[in-house]
Amino acid sequence: MLTPLDIENKKFSKQMMNGYSVEEVDDFLDELTEDYEKLYKEVAESKNKMEELQENVEKYKGIESTLQNTLVMAQLAADDIKKAAQKEADKILLDAQGDARQTARALDQDIILKKKTLEDLEKQLDVYRAKMESLLISQLELLKESNKD
Repeated sequence: MLTPLDIENKKFSKQMMNGYSVEEVDDFLDELTEDYEKLYKEVAESKNKMEELQENVEKYKGIESTLQNTLVMAQLAADDIKKAAQKEADKILLDAQGDARQTARALDQDIILKKKTLEDLEKQLDVYRAKMESLLISQLELLKESNKD
């Protein structure tokens, strides 16, 4: 690719007859050099900007990839935590059910013991009543006999 300096330094051989006007050619080359220099700078700037944008695209693609990996890892971690929490909840539930059954059995046994104690006390009360009744009857008979005498 020609540079603006190449255009500016280009020299043409002069022809004697029917040649171009040197002054017109030089003016045209100066004008062409100026325009070409502007375009050359714009192309260079565009290339630099394009490279910079391409670097940014690559950087953002890297960030996107990292974010996607992070999201996948976070999802996997969340799933693992959820599974662990579910297992822990199931274990707690089983333990609580086992404790409840054990407590229910203990309460049933306690109820049976209390009923037996109640039955024993009721029997003792019946025996005590019978003794008291017998004692009262014998006392009444003694009083009756002592009143007769």
